[in-house]
Amino acid sequence: RPAAALLGRPAQPLQSLLPPPQQQLLQQQQRGMATLKHKKVIKLARGYRGKRKNCYRVAIQAVERAMKLQYVSRKMKKREMRATWILRINAALRQYGESYSRFIPQLKKSNIQLDRKVLAELAVSEPYSFRSVLEVAKSSKS
Repeated sequence: RPAAALLGRPAQPLQSLLPPPQQQLLQQQQRGMATLKHKKVIKLARGYRGKRKNCYRVAIQAVERAMKLQYVSRKMKKREMRATWILRINAALRQYGESYSRFIPQLKKSNIQLDRKVLAELAVSEPYSFRSVLEVAKSSKS
């Protein structure tokens, strides 16, 4: 039994006897590496449903899969944007009786260095400028 209990008074916790800064040091628990790793995964799994958000074993699988899909989706986004630009350019060229497959080599020959993104933007927002690019590319057909 503690000495204070023998004297008939309740035992005071050690924390109350220390000055305030040292009380805080005793209250903070030092955590191991595993807990920090778990917290990181659980934080990434925030917003998931069921055990995926709070059970480490399930959360780590869900987070790994999500990261893999994010990586793949970033690549797919670029691929889909390029396909959209090509569709827009081809649609604009068809209005003038030209096809995309003939237009791109003409651009290369005439040394016009506009990429597909810029050409698609021209085709949508400035059709007269796009037509002038088309005519310059056609004129240097030789």
